[in-house]
Amino acid sequence: MTKSSSRPRVVVSRNGPYLVSGGVPLAKQTIVTDSEGESQQWRQGETLPARESYQLCRCGKSQAKPFCDGTHGKIGFDGTETALRTTYREQAQVLEGPALALTDAQSLCAGARFCDPNGQVWNQVERTEEAGLRTTFLRQVNNCPSGRLVAWDRATGKPIEHALPVSIGLIEDPSQGVSGPVWLRGGIALHSADGFAYEIRNRMTLCRCGASKNKPFCDGSHVSIGFRDWT
Repeated sequence: MTKSSSRPRVVVSRNGPYLVSGGVPLAKQTIVTDSEGESQQWRQGETLPARESYQLCRCGKSQAKPFCDGTHGKIGFDGTETALRTTYREQAQVLEGPALALTDAQSLCAGARFCDPNGQVWNQVERTEEAGLRTTFLRQVNNCPSGRLVAWDRATGKPIEHALPVSIGLIEDPSQGVSGPVWLRGGIALHSADGFAYEIRNRMTLCRCGASKNKPFCDGSHVSIGFRDWT
């Protein structure tokens, strides 16, 4: 396949789909849980055929999911963007630990629950001088798909972000019996319907069930409405 000449980008269309350009790879990403039902790791699944550009359903009602089939127009989907347009750091609270710090922008939570195992990351940060605990803490924080949680090296003041390939994931959550958001990975540019450029981040999750109150970002509503994408 010829490499795309355009930069990866997602544009939120007005009351319509996400317009993806730049030849961004698209694949299922499944949350894998342990015997206790706690989120532990990601498993990449089916990779959808690569395209230079494509449109992803945002209303949650397309019969061709994950792609748009025009249903948003028939149902009068209201995709008004309501998310804050300030930077992540302006939204996030800071928890300081002895070696690492944790920032938390709660409004971005996508309900993936990687934060919960091993006594929850908010408690772990207080013990990040312990090598074993530090490794666990960083793994759990970096598995948070929305980037609600970010770990920071207090010595350098820099974030500790695990490298992600430039790609889009379609999250599946078998433990909850639901399909989750569109996962932008590796620093994909995101533009609003009115042309605003959101802050580019390593990890972001966009609503694809149509029910988020923090559009275009996921707020976990797919769980409460039982959203499923079995395409």
